[in-house]
Amino acid sequence: MTRNPELVSINCTSCGAGLDVLGGGRVVVQICPYCGSELDAQDNYRTLRQFTGLKRPETPFSLGQKGTLYGVEFTIIGLMERQERWAGRLYSWVDHQLFSPTHGYAWLTVDNQHLVFTRRYRGSAWMSEQWVETADYPPTVTTEYGRFKYYETATSSITYVEGEFTWRPKVGEKTTTISAMSEDAMLDFSTTGSEREIYRSVYVPKEQAEAAFGVDLNLKPYRVHPLQPFAKGPNYGFLRNAAFVFAAICLMMAFVLTTRTGYPVMRDFNVDFRNLPVEIPIPLQADSQLTRISFLGDVRNSWAYLDLELRDPTGEPVFEAGRMIEYYTGRDADGTWGEGSQRASLTFRPEQTGNYTLVMDVPEQGVWNDRMADRVPSRPFSNLRVDVTSGLSSGLWALALAGAFGLLFLFQFGRKHLHQRARWSGTDWVDEE
Repeated sequence: MTRNPELVSINCTSCGAGLDVLGGGRVVVQICPYCGSELDAQDNYRTLRQFTGLKRPETPFSLGQKGTLYGVEFTIIGLMERQERWAGRLYSWVDHQLFSPTHGYAWLTVDNQHLVFTRRYRGSAWMSEQWVETADYPPTVTTEYGRFKYYETATSSITYVEGEFTWRPKVGEKTTTISAMSEDAMLDFSTTGSEREIYRSVYVPKEQAEAAFGVDLNLKPYRVHPLQPFAKGPNYGFLRNAAFVFAAICLMMAFVLTTRTGYPVMRDFNVDFRNLPVEIPIPLQADSQLTRISFLGDVRNSWAYLDLELRDPTGEPVFEAGRMIEYYTGRDADGTWGEGSQRASLTFRPEQTGNYTLVMDVPEQGVWNDRMADRVPSRPFSNLRVDVTSGLSSGLWALALAGAFGLLFLFQFGRKHLHQRARWSGTDWVDEE
């Protein structure tokens, strides 16, 4: 016996409560939300059994609500809570059975404050527990929707039922589900007793569901759902690609600017320690280019402090500075070693054209007094070579700009990478080494 297709409401044959008839002809049972009685929709709604003491789960949806998802108007006809215990924790979610007179049945699930839309998949693909347990790598299946990679195996049980269903759910009934995921969907290979079904699920943004059902959903997810798409933003691709291109351009600019050799203004100007202090004239052009004054001292296991002052063509001080040159070397069980440098330099930008004057003195110097000095001779400072090069440029700012663009690229690229990691963080596949 089948129910009358003209029915729009009934009275519960157990408690007499008025119940709406919402589903289509494939509905086989209706469970009264007031007394928990399971009514046979195919046999004048006679009471089959009664579910008592069940706690109704929280859900923002109710039976009879209508909403349009993916161009199809659905009505919520049933509500079912499932739970899974894994790694000592209890996970629960609420499935809402949907019905459309033109497109049949589907599910809308509230899972950890996220929404998922599910429909039965009629393809022939299948992933078994034995395949998962014996595979060396995560199993994959390919369908017309793309390639799906193994995600997890879960065993859940029904803890609450209410409304109309196309099969007879039993509280406590267990279902083992093997899930495989693609970039934007999930296939669930479910086994309940001897029944096998395949479902395909996609993520439903909260804003889409609110617009579909005309309600304000107070859902506040705090973790990334496995099916949640990456929120690129309107300029994601442009920012990522532009940042990469500009970072490369700035790196090339920094390389070119840094490797410019400039032109010599003074070469191999030797200063004897005995003639210090000295004044060295340096003819320079105010060409907006950098000038570098380089020093090379003949220290060995010794040091010298250079006291420097530069005056412009009018005799005004440009700067006063100090530079230390020191170099130490020796031999030990590991061989010969050395540290420090016999070189020093300073860089500035001339603002006037003319003869600058470098005033130089060495007020302090010394020799390294160590027992190693007996094995490696020391040489006190006695001579200094001065070189001046102008027409130089610095790639520091271009390098800094390249770093900024590089960070922007890494931020955009990393956002997607971290999102993908978060999507797959719940997989139970463990690579064995």
